[in-house]
Amino acid sequence: MACKVLVVCGSPVVSSPELLCHLAGECDHIVAVDRGLDALLGAGLGCDVYVGDADTVSDAGRALVDAAVDFEVERHDPYKDYTDLALALDAIRLRWPAAEVVATCATGGRPDMALSVLGLLAGYADAPVWIEEDEVTARILHQNETWTIEGAEGKTFSIIAIAPNTEISEHGLEWELDHSPLGLLADTGISNVVRKTAKIKVHQGTAIAYLYK
Repeated sequence: MACKVLVVCGSPVVSSPELLCHLAGECDHIVAVDRGLDALLGAGLGCDVYVGDADTVSDAGRALVDAAVDFEVERHDPYKDYTDLALALDAIRLRWPAAEVVATCATGGRPDMALSVLGLLAGYADAPVWIEEDEVTARILHQNETWTIEGAEGKTFSIIAIAPNTEISEHGLEWELDHSPLGLLADTGISNVVRKTAKIKVHQGTAIAYLYK
């Protein structure tokens, strides 16, 4: 049976302890990505697997990694060809094939790193991918994937194509689309409003949809 894995990334903008505890309670496993371990420790949580080169984790976190007995460690050389998140996604594929991924502490800090995170998560087509931060829930939608949003009347919703030739439908919003092309990184789907139960579908391509809390 497929499981759900919480991936706590290494953004310097850390999710609140309350959100981390909530997400941890909804997931079957937790993967810490480098200084994502510090975010977990700050929330009184641990992890099942640590992946990283330990270049940004705190001294306390590094000491735990060096002496790890309660979790697995995939320690990598800092002079590697891949980011820690890319290696963490590989670790998930190896341990829990077709696992649903929930990423947090993922989108703050450096814009270049945030874009890279979105690209890596978009490339994980094995199962649904969510991004959960304190102010927003996001879902990466690949071809033929849908997202039904309930109980969010009045909230802001945006959808952005992150692959060429993306086509979407969205219903239950102030402005609706039906099998409409969405230009790559275009603003067509920005700042919509949920009016009732909303149904979003990507017919082709890939998009990221944001629901602001």
